[in-house]
Amino acid sequence: MGGVQLAIGIVNWLNYDSSVIQPINFLTNSTILKKALWIPALLLFFFIGDRIGGYILKQLVANSEFRYSRLYTGQAKSDIVLLGNSRGLIFYQPFIEEITGKKTLNLSYNSLPIDMGQVLVEDYIERYGAPEKLIIDVTMCDRTNTQLITGFSPYASYSHSLNQLIKSVSKNSWVAGQLSHLYRFNGEVFQRTMNYLGKSDKDWLIDRVISDHMQENATLESVVELKTTPELLSSLQQLIAVAERKGTEVELLVNPYYPPYAERMTTLAPFIQQIEAATNKKVKNYALALQLTEGFGDYQHLNKKGSKQYLAQLAEDGVFSRSE
Repeated sequence: MGGVQLAIGIVNWLNYDSSVIQPINFLTNSTILKKALWIPALLLFFFIGDRIGGYILKQLVANSEFRYSRLYTGQAKSDIVLLGNSRGLIFYQPFIEEITGKKTLNLSYNSLPIDMGQVLVEDYIERYGAPEKLIIDVTMCDRTNTQLITGFSPYASYSHSLNQLIKSVSKNSWVAGQLSHLYRFNGEVFQRTMNYLGKSDKDWLIDRVISDHMQENATLESVVELKTTPELLSSLQQLIAVAERKGTEVELLVNPYYPPYAERMTTLAPFIQQIEAATNKKVKNYALALQLTEGFGDYQHLNKKGSKQYLAQLAEDGVFSRSE
Protein backbone atom coordinates (compact mmCIF):
# COMPACT_ATOMS: atom_id res chain seq x y z
CA MET A 1 0.00 0.00 0.00
CA GLY A 2 2.96 2.33 0.60
CA GLY A 3 3.76 2.40 -3.13
CA VAL A 4 0.16 3.20 -4.00
CA GLN A 5 0.07 6.02 -1.48
CA LEU A 6 3.30 7.42 -2.95
CA ALA A 7 1.85 7.24 -6.43
CA ILE A 8 -1.31 9.02 -5.35
CA GLY A 9 0.85 11.68 -3.68
CA ILE A 10 2.73 12.23 -6.93
CA VAL A 11 -0.53 12.53 -8.82
CA ASN A 12 -1.83 15.09 -6.35
CA TRP A 13 1.43 17.03 -6.72
CA LEU A 14 0.83 17.12 -10.46
CA ASN A 15 -2.58 18.71 -9.77
CA TYR A 16 -4.55 15.73 -11.01
CA ASP A 17 -7.62 14.30 -9.30
CA SER A 18 -6.34 11.07 -7.76
CA SER A 19 -9.81 9.89 -6.82
CA VAL A 20 -10.57 8.87 -10.40
CA ILE A 21 -7.35 6.99 -10.98
CA GLN A 22 -6.94 3.31 -10.51
CA PRO A 23 -3.64 2.69 -8.64
CA ILE A 24 -2.88 -0.32 -10.80
CA ASN A 25 -2.68 1.63 -14.05
CA PHE A 26 -1.88 5.20 -13.02
CA LEU A 27 1.45 5.22 -14.88
CA THR A 28 -0.30 4.66 -18.17
CA ASN A 29 -2.37 7.79 -17.92
CA SER A 30 -1.19 10.04 -20.75
CA THR A 31 -2.20 13.28 -19.05
CA ILE A 32 -0.06 12.53 -16.02
CA LEU A 33 2.88 11.53 -18.18
CA LYS A 34 2.61 14.71 -20.19
CA LYS A 35 2.66 16.78 -17.03
CA ALA A 36 5.53 14.77 -15.61
CA LEU A 37 7.57 15.36 -18.74
CA TRP A 38 7.64 19.07 -17.96
CA ILE A 39 10.04 18.37 -15.12
CA PRO A 40 12.97 17.02 -17.21
CA ALA A 41 12.08 19.48 -19.97
CA LEU A 42 12.40 22.37 -17.51
CA LEU A 43 15.68 21.00 -16.18
CA LEU A 44 17.00 20.66 -19.72
CA PHE A 45 15.94 24.24 -20.47
CA PHE A 46 17.85 25.55 -17.45
CA PHE A 47 20.88 23.41 -18.29
CA ILE A 48 21.05 24.69 -21.87
CA GLY A 49 20.49 28.28 -20.71
CA ASP A 50 23.24 27.94 -18.14
CA ARG A 51 25.73 26.61 -20.67
CA ILE A 52 24.87 29.26 -23.27
CA GLY A 53 25.06 32.02 -20.67
CA GLY A 54 28.34 30.67 -19.34
CA TYR A 55 29.79 30.54 -22.85
CA ILE A 56 28.80 34.16 -23.55
CA LEU A 57 30.32 35.40 -20.29
CA LYS A 58 33.48 33.42 -20.92
CA GLN A 59 33.85 35.16 -24.28
CA LEU A 60 33.47 38.54 -22.57
CA VAL A 61 36.17 37.57 -20.07
CA ALA A 62 38.47 36.49 -22.88
CA ASN A 63 38.03 39.84 -24.65
CA SER A 64 38.69 41.97 -21.58
CA GLU A 65 41.99 43.79 -21.20
CA PHE A 66 42.10 42.89 -17.52
CA ARG A 67 45.47 41.45 -16.44
CA TYR A 68 44.24 37.90 -15.83
CA SER A 69 42.33 37.79 -19.10
CA ARG A 70 45.52 38.74 -20.92
CA LEU A 71 47.47 36.21 -18.86
CA TYR A 72 45.24 33.34 -19.91
CA THR A 73 44.67 34.34 -23.54
CA GLY A 74 48.27 34.68 -24.70
CA GLN A 75 48.58 38.49 -24.47
CA ALA A 76 50.74 38.98 -21.39
CA LYS A 77 54.35 38.36 -22.45
CA SER A 78 56.49 40.69 -20.33
CA ASP A 79 60.01 41.34 -19.10
CA ILE A 80 59.06 42.21 -15.52
CA VAL A 81 56.30 40.52 -13.50
CA LEU A 82 55.01 42.29 -10.40
CA LEU A 83 53.10 40.62 -7.58
CA GLY A 84 51.35 41.71 -4.41
CA ASN A 85 48.03 42.44 -2.78
CA SER A 86 46.50 45.92 -3.17
CA ARG A 87 49.86 47.32 -2.06
CA GLY A 88 51.37 45.71 -5.15
CA LEU A 89 49.33 48.11 -7.28
CA ILE A 90 51.91 50.67 -6.12
CA PHE A 91 54.07 49.14 -8.86
CA TYR A 92 52.68 51.67 -11.33
CA GLN A 93 53.22 50.07 -14.72
CA PRO A 94 53.26 53.12 -17.03
CA PHE A 95 56.10 54.70 -15.05
CA ILE A 96 58.09 51.46 -14.70
CA GLU A 97 57.87 50.95 -18.45
CA GLU A 98 58.90 54.55 -19.03
CA ILE A 99 62.05 54.36 -16.91
CA THR A 100 63.10 50.81 -17.83
CA GLY A 101 61.98 50.46 -21.44
CA LYS A 102 60.66 47.01 -20.41
CA LYS A 103 57.21 45.46 -20.70
CA THR A 104 55.51 44.77 -17.38
CA LEU A 105 52.69 42.62 -16.08
CA ASN A 106 51.26 43.42 -12.65
CA LEU A 107 49.42 40.39 -11.25
CA SER A 108 48.55 42.18 -7.98
CA TYR A 109 44.99 42.36 -6.71
CA ASN A 110 43.21 43.60 -3.60
CA SER A 111 43.85 41.16 -0.70
CA LEU A 112 45.53 38.66 -3.03
CA PRO A 113 47.14 35.86 -0.93
CA ILE A 114 50.47 34.28 -1.81
CA ASP A 115 48.98 30.85 -2.63
CA MET A 116 46.87 32.49 -5.33
CA GLY A 117 49.87 34.54 -6.44
CA GLN A 118 51.92 31.36 -6.75
CA VAL A 119 49.39 29.86 -9.15
CA LEU A 120 49.25 33.03 -11.26
CA VAL A 121 53.01 33.39 -11.64
CA GLU A 122 53.57 29.69 -12.30
CA ASP A 123 50.80 29.80 -14.93
CA TYR A 124 52.62 32.77 -16.48
CA ILE A 125 55.92 30.86 -16.61
CA GLU A 126 54.22 27.80 -18.08
CA ARG A 127 52.71 29.87 -20.89
CA TYR A 128 55.39 32.46 -21.65
CA GLY A 129 58.61 31.21 -20.13
CA ALA A 130 60.54 32.92 -17.36
CA PRO A 131 60.45 36.74 -17.11
CA GLU A 132 63.72 38.58 -16.52
CA LYS A 133 62.58 39.72 -13.08
CA LEU A 134 59.86 38.92 -10.54
CA ILE A 135 59.23 41.55 -7.85
CA ILE A 136 57.05 40.61 -4.88
CA ASP A 137 55.67 42.77 -2.09
CA VAL A 138 55.84 40.16 0.67
CA THR A 139 53.07 41.70 2.77
CA MET A 140 50.77 39.50 0.68
CA CYS A 141 52.02 36.57 2.80
CA ASP A 142 49.97 37.72 5.79
CA ARG A 143 46.64 36.01 5.09
CA THR A 144 44.57 33.44 3.28
CA ASN A 145 41.52 34.56 1.31
CA THR A 146 39.10 31.81 0.35
CA GLN A 147 36.47 34.21 -0.93
CA LEU A 148 38.87 35.89 -3.36
CA ILE A 149 40.34 32.60 -4.57
CA THR A 150 36.88 31.26 -5.43
CA GLY A 151 36.22 34.61 -7.11
CA PHE A 152 38.81 33.65 -9.73
CA SER A 153 36.40 30.97 -11.03
CA PRO A 154 35.95 32.80 -14.38
CA TYR A 155 39.52 31.71 -15.16
CA ALA A 156 39.31 28.16 -13.75
CA SER A 157 38.73 26.59 -17.17
CA TYR A 158 42.06 28.03 -18.36
CA SER A 159 44.21 26.61 -15.57
CA HIS A 160 44.30 23.18 -13.96
CA SER A 161 46.31 24.61 -11.05
CA LEU A 162 43.77 27.36 -10.43
CA ASN A 163 40.90 24.89 -10.69
CA GLN A 164 42.56 22.64 -8.11
CA LEU A 165 43.29 25.56 -5.76
CA ILE A 166 39.63 26.60 -5.84
CA LYS A 167 38.63 23.00 -5.14
CA SER A 168 41.05 22.75 -2.22
CA VAL A 169 39.85 25.92 -0.46
CA SER A 170 36.11 25.49 -1.09
CA LYS A 171 34.74 22.19 -2.33
CA ASN A 172 31.19 23.57 -2.26
CA SER A 173 32.06 26.52 -4.48
CA TRP A 174 33.99 24.27 -6.85
CA VAL A 175 31.07 21.81 -7.16
CA ALA A 176 28.65 24.69 -7.75
CA GLY A 177 30.89 25.91 -10.57
CA GLN A 178 30.88 22.46 -12.15
CA LEU A 179 27.09 22.21 -12.00
CA SER A 180 26.42 25.77 -13.12
CA HIS A 181 28.77 27.60 -15.46
CA LEU A 182 26.96 30.86 -14.72
CA TYR A 183 27.85 30.47 -11.05
CA ARG A 184 31.52 30.88 -11.95
CA PHE A 185 30.88 34.51 -12.89
CA ASN A 186 29.13 35.46 -9.67
CA GLY A 187 31.83 37.51 -7.98
CA GLU A 188 33.98 40.63 -7.70
CA VAL A 189 36.75 39.46 -10.03
CA PHE A 190 34.29 39.04 -12.90
CA GLN A 191 32.87 42.52 -12.26
CA ARG A 192 36.38 43.95 -12.34
CA THR A 193 37.04 42.05 -15.55
CA MET A 194 34.00 43.67 -17.18
CA ASN A 195 35.26 47.10 -16.10
CA TYR A 196 38.24 46.62 -18.41
CA LEU A 197 36.38 45.67 -21.55
CA GLY A 198 37.93 47.89 -24.19
CA LYS A 199 40.41 49.67 -21.91
CA SER A 200 43.76 48.93 -20.27
CA ASP A 201 44.12 48.22 -16.56
CA LYS A 202 47.73 49.46 -16.34
CA ASP A 203 46.52 52.75 -14.83
CA TRP A 204 44.88 50.97 -11.86
CA LEU A 205 46.16 52.97 -8.87
CA ILE A 206 44.45 55.38 -6.50
CA ASP A 207 45.01 59.05 -7.31
CA ARG A 208 43.84 60.83 -4.17
CA VAL A 209 45.81 62.41 -1.31
CA ILE A 210 45.43 61.05 2.21
CA SER A 211 42.76 63.07 4.01
CA ASP A 212 43.48 65.54 6.81
CA HIS A 213 41.37 63.39 9.13
CA MET A 214 43.50 60.31 8.42
CA GLN A 215 46.70 62.30 8.90
CA GLU A 216 45.50 63.57 12.27
CA ASN A 217 44.50 60.09 13.44
CA ALA A 218 47.53 58.17 12.15
CA THR A 219 48.88 57.69 15.66
CA LEU A 220 45.49 56.65 17.03
CA GLU A 221 44.12 54.17 14.52
CA SER A 222 44.79 50.48 15.06
CA VAL A 223 47.53 49.19 12.76
CA VAL A 224 47.59 46.04 10.67
CA GLU A 225 49.21 43.03 12.32
CA LEU A 226 51.43 41.15 9.89
CA LYS A 227 51.40 37.44 10.66
CA THR A 228 52.14 34.51 8.41
CA THR A 229 51.81 30.71 8.53
CA PRO A 230 53.99 27.76 7.47
CA GLU A 231 51.59 27.12 4.58
CA LEU A 232 51.88 30.65 3.24
CA LEU A 233 55.66 30.62 3.63
CA SER A 234 55.74 27.32 1.74
CA SER A 235 53.85 28.88 -1.17
CA LEU A 236 56.38 31.72 -1.30
CA GLN A 237 59.29 29.28 -1.13
CA GLN A 238 57.89 27.16 -3.94
CA LEU A 239 57.21 30.19 -6.13
CA ILE A 240 60.74 31.54 -5.68
CA ALA A 241 62.22 28.10 -6.38
CA VAL A 242 60.28 27.69 -9.62
CA ALA A 243 61.12 31.21 -10.83
CA GLU A 244 64.83 31.03 -10.01
CA ARG A 245 65.16 27.56 -11.47
CA LYS A 246 63.87 29.00 -14.75
CA GLY A 247 66.38 31.85 -14.60
CA THR A 248 64.24 34.67 -13.20
CA GLU A 249 65.77 37.16 -10.76
CA VAL A 250 63.47 37.47 -7.74
CA GLU A 251 63.31 40.59 -5.57
CA LEU A 252 61.42 40.67 -2.24
CA LEU A 253 60.22 44.05 -1.01
CA VAL A 254 58.04 45.75 1.56
CA ASN A 255 56.44 48.75 -0.13
CA PRO A 256 55.98 52.05 1.78
CA TYR A 257 53.45 52.72 4.51
CA TYR A 258 52.45 56.16 5.74
CA PRO A 259 55.36 56.88 8.14
CA PRO A 260 53.45 57.74 11.37
CA TYR A 261 51.42 54.57 10.80
CA ALA A 262 54.42 52.38 9.90
CA GLU A 263 56.32 53.43 13.01
CA ARG A 264 53.65 51.74 15.13
CA MET A 265 53.69 48.42 13.24
CA THR A 266 55.41 46.29 15.85
CA THR A 267 54.83 43.08 13.90
CA LEU A 268 56.62 44.27 10.75
CA ALA A 269 60.20 43.46 11.80
CA PRO A 270 59.48 39.90 13.02
CA PHE A 271 57.35 39.32 9.93
CA ILE A 272 60.27 40.27 7.67
CA GLN A 273 62.57 38.04 9.70
CA GLN A 274 60.23 35.09 9.13
CA ILE A 275 60.18 35.73 5.39
CA GLU A 276 63.97 35.99 5.22
CA ALA A 277 64.48 32.84 7.28
CA ALA A 278 62.05 30.84 5.13
CA THR A 279 63.40 32.02 1.76
CA ASN A 280 67.06 32.64 2.57
CA LYS A 281 66.66 35.91 0.70
CA LYS A 282 67.00 39.52 1.79
CA VAL A 283 63.76 41.51 2.02
CA LYS A 284 64.31 45.13 1.03
CA ASN A 285 62.31 47.10 3.55
CA TYR A 286 60.94 50.35 2.11
CA ALA A 287 58.20 50.73 4.73
CA LEU A 288 59.57 54.15 5.78
CA ALA A 289 61.20 55.09 2.50
CA LEU A 290 58.73 57.79 1.46
CA GLN A 291 58.23 60.80 3.73
CA LEU A 292 56.09 62.74 1.22
CA THR A 293 52.63 63.12 2.78
CA GLU A 294 50.98 64.08 -0.50
CA GLY A 295 52.39 60.86 -1.99
CA PHE A 296 49.96 58.70 0.02
CA GLY A 297 46.34 57.86 -0.69
CA ASP A 298 45.85 56.28 2.74
CA TYR A 299 47.94 54.55 5.42
CA GLN A 300 48.89 51.56 3.28
CA HIS A 301 48.87 52.81 -0.30
CA LEU A 302 50.78 55.33 -2.35
CA ASN A 303 49.01 57.42 -4.94
CA LYS A 304 50.42 58.03 -8.41
CA LYS A 305 52.67 60.87 -7.28
CA GLY A 306 54.09 58.82 -4.43
CA SER A 307 54.45 55.75 -6.62
CA LYS A 308 56.58 57.62 -9.16
CA GLN A 309 58.90 58.92 -6.47
CA TYR A 310 59.17 55.47 -4.90
CA LEU A 311 59.80 53.72 -8.21
CA ALA A 312 62.52 56.25 -9.03
CA GLN A 313 64.14 55.26 -5.73
CA LEU A 314 63.90 51.57 -6.68
CA ALA A 315 65.64 52.39 -9.96
CA GLU A 316 68.40 54.21 -8.08
CA ASP A 317 68.81 51.17 -5.82
CA GLY A 318 69.06 48.81 -8.77
CA VAL A 319 65.74 47.01 -8.27
CA PHE A 320 64.89 48.27 -11.75
CA SER A 321 67.44 48.95 -14.45
CA ARG A 322 66.96 52.27 -16.21
CA SER A 323 66.88 52.18 -19.99
CA GLU A 324 69.94 53.51 -21.78
